Amino acid sequence: MNFRIYIQKKSPFDINSRKLYNELKNMNISLSNIVIYYIYDIFNINEKLFLESLSKVFVDPITDILHRKIHLTTSCIEYFPERYESRAYAAVQCIKVIDPKSLVSIKAGQLIKLIGMKKQDDFYKIKKFYTKSCLYTTGKNKKNDTKIIDNFINLSVNEIIKIHRKWNFSMEINDLFFIQKYFYKEKRNPTRAELRIFDVYWSDHCRHTTFFTTLKDISFDGSLKKTYQNIFNRYLKDRDSVGRSKSPINLMDLSNIPSKILYQKGKLRNYVSSYEHNACMMTINVDFTENKKKEKWYLLFKNETHNHPTEMNPFIGASTCIGGAIRDPLSGRAFVYQGIRLSGAADPIQSKIINGKLPQHHICFESARGYSSYGNQVGLATTHVQEIYHEGYKAKRMEVGMVVGAVPIDFIKQDKPKKGDIILLIGGLTGKEGIGGATDSSKEQNLDFKNNNVQAKGDPIIERKIQRFFRKKEVISLIKKCNDFGAGGASVAVGELHDSLVLYLDKIPIKKNAKNIKAIEIALSESQERMAVILDPKNVKKFIHFSREENIIAVPIGEITDNKRIIFDYKGKKIFNVKSSFLNTRGYHKEKSVLVNSPISISPFNKSKKIIFSKETFLNTLSKLNIASQKSLVEMFDSTVGGTTVLMPFGGKYQMTPSEGSAQKIPVLIGNTNTVSLVSWGFHPEVSTWSPFHGGAYAIVECISKIVSMGGNYRNTYFSFQEYYQKLGNNPEHWGIPFSALLGAYHAQMSLELASIGGKDSMSGTYKNLHVPPTLIVFGVSTGFCFNITSPEFKKVGNKIYLYYHNSLENEMPDFDSIKKAYDHIFKGICSGKIVSVKTVKDGGISVAIAKMSFGNRLGAVIDYKNHLLETNIGSLIIESTSAISYDNFIPIGEIIPYEYLNFNGICIDIEESIKNWLKTFPSIFSFHEYEKKEKSNVKKNVKKEEKYNSISWKCKFKKKGKPRVFIPIFPGTNSEFESIRAFEKEGSIVNTLVFKNLDNKNIIESMFFFKKNIESAQIFMLCGGFSAGDEPDGSAKFIVSILHNPYIQDAIKYFLDQDGLILGICNGFQGLIKSGLLPDGKICLRNHNSPTLTFNNTKKHISQCVHIKVISDHSPWLNGMKNKIYTLPISHSEGRFYASKKTINILLDKNQIAAQYVDLEGIPSLDRLYNPNGSIGAVEGVLSEDGKIYGRMTHPERYEHGLLKNIPNVHEHSIFKNAIQYFL
Repeated sequence: MNFRIYIQKKSPFDINSRKLYNELKNMNISLSNIVIYYIYDIFNINEKLFLESLSKVFVDPITDILHRKIHLTTSCIEYFPERYESRAYAAVQCIKVIDPKSLVSIKAGQLIKLIGMKKQDDFYKIKKFYTKSCLYTTGKNKKNDTKIIDNFINLSVNEIIKIHRKWNFSMEINDLFFIQKYFYKEKRNPTRAELRIFDVYWSDHCRHTTFFTTLKDISFDGSLKKTYQNIFNRYLKDRDSVGRSKSPINLMDLSNIPSKILYQKGKLRNYVSSYEHNACMMTINVDFTENKKKEKWYLLFKNETHNHPTEMNPFIGASTCIGGAIRDPLSGRAFVYQGIRLSGAADPIQSKIINGKLPQHHICFESARGYSSYGNQVGLATTHVQEIYHEGYKAKRMEVGMVVGAVPIDFIKQDKPKKGDIILLIGGLTGKEGIGGATDSSKEQNLDFKNNNVQAKGDPIIERKIQRFFRKKEVISLIKKCNDFGAGGASVAVGELHDSLVLYLDKIPIKKNAKNIKAIEIALSESQERMAVILDPKNVKKFIHFSREENIIAVPIGEITDNKRIIFDYKGKKIFNVKSSFLNTRGYHKEKSVLVNSPISISPFNKSKKIIFSKETFLNTLSKLNIASQKSLVEMFDSTVGGTTVLMPFGGKYQMTPSEGSAQKIPVLIGNTNTVSLVSWGFHPEVSTWSPFHGGAYAIVECISKIVSMGGNYRNTYFSFQEYYQKLGNNPEHWGIPFSALLGAYHAQMSLELASIGGKDSMSGTYKNLHVPPTLIVFGVSTGFCFNITSPEFKKVGNKIYLYYHNSLENEMPDFDSIKKAYDHIFKGICSGKIVSVKTVKDGGISVAIAKMSFGNRLGAVIDYKNHLLETNIGSLIIESTSAISYDNFIPIGEIIPYEYLNFNGICIDIEESIKNWLKTFPSIFSFHEYEKKEKSNVKKNVKKEEKYNSISWKCKFKKKGKPRVFIPIFPGTNSEFESIRAFEKEGSIVNTLVFKNLDNKNIIESMFFFKKNIESAQIFMLCGGFSAGDEPDGSAKFIVSILHNPYIQDAIKYFLDQDGLILGICNGFQGLIKSGLLPDGKICLRNHNSPTLTFNNTKKHISQCVHIKVISDHSPWLNGMKNKIYTLPISHSEGRFYASKKTINILLDKNQIAAQYVDLEGIPSLDRLYNPNGSIGAVEGVLSEDGKIYGRMTHPERYEHGLLKNIPNVHEHSIFKNAIQYFL
């Protein structure tokens, strides 16, 4: 039977309708209301199973209204975009868990009811906006691409030009002539597929064509001509010394020479040059605190852009940006654990909407949502996020992800592939998404979605599976070489693996909705989450077995040969067959001229010196776009997943001082380490626009200044560059822009004896007559130790404040000698404990830096410094010291005071007022609430009176011999298992895990069997955090709930509880316990409209920060002896708002079932979003079953250990894991 249902959110929970209404209202569309219905078309399901699935899968009785039919009398939009494939898939999986034999299929979509619309034109505007912001389309290819192009090798010049125009190639016309010449020598005509693949393979995106273009006639002009020439001459000399004098000069060479020179001199001792080039690689020593042992590890890092896709579809483009970035170090077999995000936009508040483009505010919010959604689900801690504003980014959005991964060296196999080795594909299925994306990203952007093929939607659940899979030594030690599927799909990913191979396109697994996919579409599809690996034939069976254990598809798709040819075969027909030497040429040899001009306008540094300091000017400066707080943006990104975060994005008692970069512990699986990886960046759009040369140099300086401010040694820093420029064409002055920037960066690297060992370029930042600002971002990666890591918030009253003022040279270039001496001195001061906080100076100058340092703990300062307090400066640092510093370059400028004001040379400014101005800029963009110091409303009246019950000594009645056993299931979408396992094992338990497999019905049945067996043999059952089934269909933990409701599992859990077993659910696990009835009822049961639930946060976005919770009931083994204690712990969730009626909350209070509440700094339960950020009713954070054995909570105690969250005061362990183990001993 087939059914259609419509789900409508009840008014308090219908945030999406309100959000869309406000979005359309901002577009001056007149409506009185909007109602969104979520549609499910359910096919091939019997009525009994359908009715059962309504309550268990589709409808939450607390938040939803079910409609079997709806009557429409107003305008509506109904659509079924591919973005809901995951929703439909998750719904099918939930039903199959209930009945594994079901053959159900589902299609999901939305219906939007527009109420009160008066103009028909508005309807078309709405339809255009909403579908463009949500949809992606697939390419249409009606022609037979395996067909040979008749007489191609004999075509005339005009005929080749005609083909170039007709096919809309990204490659140049000379590339086609180059191909013609090749096939003439081959004595055959090419197939259509071969030309398409050349177009992709030689695209700027895939082969850095612009950066490998030979540069000739390089000249310099203007006031800095002599400076440029001297540095260029040094570059030429350096090229000679490393044997590059006969090689072409190009942008890539200029980028790479410092690393070659410094490596030759022995300055880059940790640099690793690998024949796999997907990520920068260095060696590090990882210490282990228990046995004082050190291990050699590889540290890999990579930056990636998705500018064009994010401009076209912000959510999908940004999400696949971080997905692609992760897969680069992952292909080097590293576990990716650390990320930062940089983005570039025009003013999202004031920007006029350009015809043919999406609004800037929409791009900003949706890209943040997309990036954070993907990263959060994968389980990547993103601890530093910054959006950079410049009007040049109207031309095209900038979206950059930077990630770090690590792996023990002895896990890696370094065997080179040989003939007969097998190529396997692992990960996702292949569809028609993204075909042509690599070439389209180099063309002028438009929003004609009928012809736009770049939007390849990703699946973070599969990426998380690959992350887990590649963390196993027994798996990655089998891999000889690996590459990820990105731009160009299989054609590039497999083609790059070796110089002799055959790829069998018909063996690549295909999505169900892409049954009619053609051979060339399989080759070029940019479907995400796919990896290619090369294995010895004897290891293939073992590898596939391991992959099935991790619920991942792995299939052989090719083999290594020895004929120096790249062959793509489709059902016995070779659609691509060329010499690898020709494929690797990057096309015809290109040459361009370069003219580097000197800056002619006043620099941003000198402009800012003219600003006279006053209270009004200072407060206005705090609210400027590139200075104002982005806290509401940053906290959309999970900053603590994985349990390695050393610095939270915002520090201090009030979590208001932004950190300078990212600091994470190396993710060891066993034991504990103090070794930390540090990530920072440098880039100033105004400086780079004024002078790309200075911009490149100062980007290096800013990057290392942030490393120093975090407690790192700048001398251990390795760089990776991210370039983003306008289309250069044939204009020598345009070519001079990136050349100038890289020349400045070259000078800085050689002066500091530090080098870039990788990077990524994007050369398509042009839209009509608009161009992105010259963008050279310098990412820096270094290592250090937890005990040296420092954060910039002021620490203590009475401490001294110093300024290292970086005074630039006459030509406004950095004074590198001064910088090196000062930064070395600061590092020594931090290691000695004398220097306790450091802050970089940038826009807004010294006064803004000091203000931000004061915000975290609201410690004031008296500053006596008469120079330019608002001067833009790069390289200068504010230093907090416990005692006087005697160093010539450090200027004593003030002292920390116990009052909440800043005194700049007698001008007093209230810290509270400063914070309000700093926070007020972006609430309309990122949904941040108006800042208030205190909110009077609280729920103190709901606190349980202590005299009603006493603490109990808890002991298990049914003791078993040996260590207590913990069972942690790992569902598709679980992402907190590693830190959860660690938390229990640290307390002496044995942890058993089970990957719940659902690739087919047999997997589901098998998983159910072992799920039951594991529960029956355990004493503790934990459901940990994550996004099970991607929080689909339309709600968290529905997949978990479907499993728990299976009668087979229900019986096992009842037996488990009867044996005095304990159950814990954190975050997603808590959601599963609530929605299955285990909380608060203590048993699996169906809920009704009076049941409590966990629903979307009030802000309708993910929130990640630290909160204070107070234990108000220790009526549980988990919380024994913790009553009235306050804990500061991280949260990270999208659906953490506890919702229940007053009556229900009072019942829970009376039964001692409210375990903990969100409290303010005074320990009072609070509704203020500063302290209760999800808006939980009654400030409820955690709940107990009536007998105390089942415990659910939103905060993450498993994500903390000694050395983490260093910039959050009073963080310490919440020993629920220890209590649980003690219960059984």
